[in-house]
Amino acid sequence: MPLEMVRNDITRMQVDAIVNAANHSLLGGGGVDGAIHRAAGPRLLEACRALNGCETGQAKLTEGFDLPCKYVIHTVGPVWQGGAAGERRQLADCYRNALALAKEKGCETVAFPLISTGAYGYPKAEALRVAVDEITRFLLDEDMTVYIVVFSRDAVELGGKLFGEIVSYIDDVYVDKRYESGAETRRRLDMESQHAPQAAGGLFRRRHREADARNETLFAEAEAAMPTAAPSPNLRSMIENVDESFSEMLLRKIDEKGMTDAACYKRANIDRRLFNKIKNNPSYRPGKPTALAFAIALRLSLDETKDMLLKAGYALSHSSKQDIVVEYCIMTGNYDLIEINEVLFKLDLQPLGY
Repeated sequence: MPLEMVRNDITRMQVDAIVNAANHSLLGGGGVDGAIHRAAGPRLLEACRALNGCETGQAKLTEGFDLPCKYVIHTVGPVWQGGAAGERRQLADCYRNALALAKEKGCETVAFPLISTGAYGYPKAEALRVAVDEITRFLLDEDMTVYIVVFSRDAVELGGKLFGEIVSYIDDVYVDKRYESGAETRRRLDMESQHAPQAAGGLFRRRHREADARNETLFAEAEAAMPTAAPSPNLRSMIENVDESFSEMLLRKIDEKGMTDAACYKRANIDRRLFNKIKNNPSYRPGKPTALAFAIALRLSLDETKDMLLKAGYALSHSSKQDIVVEYCIMTGNYDLIEINEVLFKLDLQPLGY
């Protein structure tokens, strides 16, 4: 997945490079900076001494030493002064210059913290927006997997109304146990009967017998309504007339939208290698998050999205909070996949893509 937000300790990320939110001296400090220096060992400090500091927005590189990464890219973020002192430009420079260094070293995977959101006081929601904007802009032209690493989901603050609106929509439509199916009711009654007093056993058995009788009546009515002289299906004919596959529908939709393959899989936050697997194998069955990501990238309507999911063997369901988030965003015309994934991350749900 080209851009992914993960909850982890950045010093444990097994990537080609991690980015250190450093201070001007590069000689260690608190927060992420101190944690990286402790995990890397004393050789990192010696290597940083030779760099002679770093200016705000710039980036410098050292080896990873005792860390599980090849490199540490040190960058100095801006101190928040209210937003009118060029902080956004300086923060964007941090991401841009760090990514340029990673590309120069041939890195395929890079992990960033949310730069400047600790002691430097940059508002988290605004810092996240800068990070996402710069990383996605870079990934439009480059094949690299980039992680934004946070300690907890509470460390992520989302701006705007989308998050609150989605939470309200989930509360409105999420299917919970108040709407049990008949089978769920039957299982619940079985469990209750196992723990009920002996005197109540007859009541539960009578309920089951009554339910069985109702079901038998319904089955009999359904069978009576079925045509009695329906022609027998021809398996060979059915196989020869198999419906359009997910891969075929995806490629057709890309053409209909006038998009290039690269524009589609990058907008879907899908790795190029995975896209090629889907493209070159008409019978390939992607995961549901992948299918949904392509529907968002192609800006499909809700009906078109349901059709695309069916091609992969899935359906939108109000028993899935992930599906509800996607449904709401499509209904309201929000096709920003990165923003959708930020909401899914905050809700502890699987992001789209992969």
